[in-house]
Amino acid sequence: MYTPSTLFILAAAGTALAGKTHSRPPVTNATDTSPAPLSSRANACFVIGNTALPAEVATVVTDIQSSITCSATVKTISGVPDVTSGAVSFSSVNFAASTQTPLQFALSKFATTSSPLAAADLATFQDELNVYLATEAGIRSVGGSLAIKVPKFFLEFQVSRIQTAQGNAPTDPALTVDHLLGKVLKNAAGESQALLDQVSALAKVLS
Repeated sequence: MYTPSTLFILAAAGTALAGKTHSRPPVTNATDTSPAPLSSRANACFVIGNTALPAEVATVVTDIQSSITCSATVKTISGVPDVTSGAVSFSSVNFAASTQTPLQFALSKFATTSSPLAAADLATFQDELNVYLATEAGIRSVGGSLAIKVPKFFLEFQVSRIQTAQGNAPTDPALTVDHLLGKVLKNAAGESQALLDQVSALAKVLS
């Protein structure tokens, strides 16, 4: 049989337990730990659209984005911001602003006149390639026309030629002179044979 003092102690204990039950932290809403919306995530400044990029293009974006700055006011192809690498801006080497065909433009604008070839300014060619790679990625992100691939591949071809002449031939099979020659010829298949022959002739000059 419980005494009045025992009943008082039991009642007090029950009250304390009830207080602990009501003082539990609230359960966190599951949405608190969900990933941030895609629109809030940082992207390269030149990737302006939502179209998925091919894996190799996405890799290029990662590799070059720290070397690229974007204009806040000037846009070029498909609304992509004018991009700059080193001292080269895409707007200064934009094939689409020319009346020439893409391959004509590439052969005239990105020809190597240095003799020997090893004396060519590799850094400038790399900057020119960077702005083409960045602009291509931006165009792809909005599903735009890819005529840019002809001068882009030609620049890669030229960079590979210069590296080879300087004794640093690319070891990646996708970046060799012969492979890139094939890329230029394939993407420029609609150009005149005379222009295609000029590219093939350059592939034989590696010193």
